[in-house]
Amino acid sequence: MADVKYKRVIMKLSGEALAGEQKTGINPPVIKKVAEELKDIHDMGVQIAIVCGGGNMWRGETGEQMGMERVQADYIGMLGTVMNALALQDSLESLDVPTRVETSIEMRQIAEPYIRRKAVRHLEKNRIVIFAAGTGSPYFSTDTTAALRAAEIGAEAILMAKNGVDGIYSADPNKDANAVKFDELTHMDIIDKGLNVMDTTASSLSMENNIPLVVFNLNQPGNIKKVVLGENIGTTVRGK
Repeated sequence: MADVKYKRVIMKLSGEALAGEQKTGINPPVIKKVAEELKDIHDMGVQIAIVCGGGNMWRGETGEQMGMERVQADYIGMLGTVMNALALQDSLESLDVPTRVETSIEMRQIAEPYIRRKAVRHLEKNRIVIFAAGTGSPYFSTDTTAALRAAEIGAEAILMAKNGVDGIYSADPNKDANAVKFDELTHMDIIDKGLNVMDTTASSLSMENNIPLVVFNLNQPGNIKKVVLGENIGTTVRGK
């Protein structure tokens, strides 16, 4: 643990990251690889909490196309994050990594309800904790959930794993050849420049609680370990 920069982290995993190239659903080889990389840093003694997105299962645009009420669409999205969390839990436990899923919407037959003190105790016992169902309220993204949970459990950083993108750019690098990569920013820079990284609520929460954010490419093997060791990869967003 002496060489580890971040000893307790929140890993923000998008649903798209779990889908891989197939874009939707859960890609078994991808989720297995993610679980193996998480096991590597777990074995180093890093305390890990994870917030799952649900974009591989359901997107808000789908609800809009159906003429669905926003609140209803958001609840469906929350259920998508629970499916991802359970699949990730199974992959981790197949590697003998003790894992607990905590949901913001109670569903006691499959997961624990979110209780901050209980989550912290699981981390202290070296269990990975997966937070699902967002904040439990509509209108809040899973980015905001990651910032909120990071503040609540005293995480030292939020690790934002991107699918095929190696940091924060001035524009979409897949669409703009002149896009410039940033090595370091502040949360205020994210807000002022209108960069599409986290929503404003998440950036504000992270800034107020002085929580750094590291954005990196999940598809590059070993990157999660490099981040917790403090290697200079991706983009680091300073807390203040």
